[in-house]
This record gives sequence, C-alpha cells and structure tokens, in this order.
Amino acid sequence: MAFGQPRIEYKTNAQMRTMHEAGLVLSRALDAAVAAAVPGVTTKHLDDVFAAVLNEAGAKSNFLGYHGFPATICTSVNEEVVHGIPGSRVLKDGDIISIDGGAIVNGWHSDSARTVIVGTADPEDQRLSDVTNAAMWRGIAALATGKHVGDIGAAIDDYVSSVPGKPLGILEDYVGHGIGSEMHMAPDVLNYRTSHRGPKIRPGLCLAIEPMLVRGGIDTAVLEDDWTVVTTDGKRSCQWEHSVAVHEKGIWVLSAPDGGAEHLVPLGVTPVPIP
Repeated sequence: MAFGQPRIEYKTNAQMRTMHEAGLVLSRALDAAVAAAVPGVTTKHLDDVFAAVLNEAGAKSNFLGYHGFPATICTSVNEEVVHGIPGSRVLKDGDIISIDGGAIVNGWHSDSARTVIVGTADPEDQRLSDVTNAAMWRGIAALATGKHVGDIGAAIDDYVSSVPGKPLGILEDYVGHGIGSEMHMAPDVLNYRTSHRGPKIRPGLCLAIEPMLVRGGIDTAVLEDDWTVVTTDGKRSCQWEHSVAVHEKGIWVLSAPDGGAEHLVPLGVTPVPIP
C-alpha cells in the first residue's frame, strides 16, 4: 500500500500580497495584546484586546472555532507550551506568556506568536525568550539561503546548540507548517536537524516558522481541556513564530511590517517586498 506526500500549495504574488495584508493586521493585534500583558489582567482580557483589533480591521480569526477552539489567541503561561486557552487566569509579575494568533483577509491566512515576560523578568526566562527568538530568525534566514525546507530546522538546531550556558531543549512534538488558503498545510517545518532534507524551497512557498524551546526536558502532555500542552517536568517554555513568503526575488516576512529587515539584515539577508 503506497501513500503520496501531501501536496504543497504554491501561491501567486497577488495571493502572497493578500497574506501580507493579513499579516499586518495580525502584527497590530499582537502589538496590542503584548502591550496589555501586565500584572493583574486575565488572559481573557488579552483575547478581547486582540479580537477588537481584528474586528476593527474587518479581518477574521483563524483560531476561533478551529476544531472547536474557543478563542482568537492561544495564551500559554509558564510551563504551558502551546494552545493555552484564554480565561480567568490572572497574570502575575514574572510570568512568561506566549501569545499565538492568526488572521484571515479575503480567504488568506497569517499566523504569528510572540513571548512576553510580565513585569520583572527572571534572567533565565529572558535568555529563553531571546534564544528562541534568535533561533526563529536564523530559521527564517535559512529559508533565503537554503535549498530545502529541512535547512530551516538545521539552522535553528545549530544555533540553539551553539548558545553558551545551560542547554535549552527544542520541542520535537510540535512543529511549524505551510500556510496559505488554510492555516495549517503541508509541509511540516521541523525545528531540529534530521537526515530528511524536505521539499525544495521555491517561489510561492509560504511557511510558518515557530521554534518552541524549554528550560528543562522536552516531554509534554495535554491537559484535560484537550488543548493546553504543558511540559511534564513543569519547567518554563517559550514560542516565537512568523509567517514567511518565498518569491522569485527573495523572501518577505508576512507578519512583520518591515518584512523582517530589522532582524534579517544583520544575518546577511535582505528581505525583498513581494512584486
């Protein structure tokens, strides 16, 4: 019995420009949610703030109702890795929270996540967030310089392994993905090095690159809500994510207003607007 690989959707420039419109709305919504993440507020408040920006822009959430998910963002706090459900939890000084959201404009999707340390940052939590963010940007740079999707995970893995200090773990159970007319599409985008090169990088490919790192072991479990993923050892975790497009002249980070230039140019990659 033989099975083929899931077919990858390659976008036109016009479609990718619409995805960039969704990404710009998403960026503004995440800006607002990040600014609202202060001690004393609930995670539900962050969801309300995020949703208000989408509504004002006339965009739709691709999280709300996705397989029954009840909110427009995931709010994953401390040992929660991904898919945390916003609710009555009150943020405290020193919490680390990953805010993951998405937007749809005219049927085309964007997906992005940021990590915030609420109030006073523990130095090791700040290091965790900084390394995860830097690893994401190295994965994005590999999309411009590499030949296969597997080069992204290799770049992330190599960077995390090279950082001095206590080793950080890269989660293997959850990965990045293709994005376009749906939020989750082929191909999978691993955050670690393997012998599998993956599909070739070519114009029209759009990916959500999202490393998830932990301060402890990489084993996870899903809580009884059937959504929230936590580290089994209770150690803290972090997620950063951007959606990125490949076109014939280069790459463009769809969920960053400057296309990622601030972070990519120092890595030797100049993002190019979609023609």
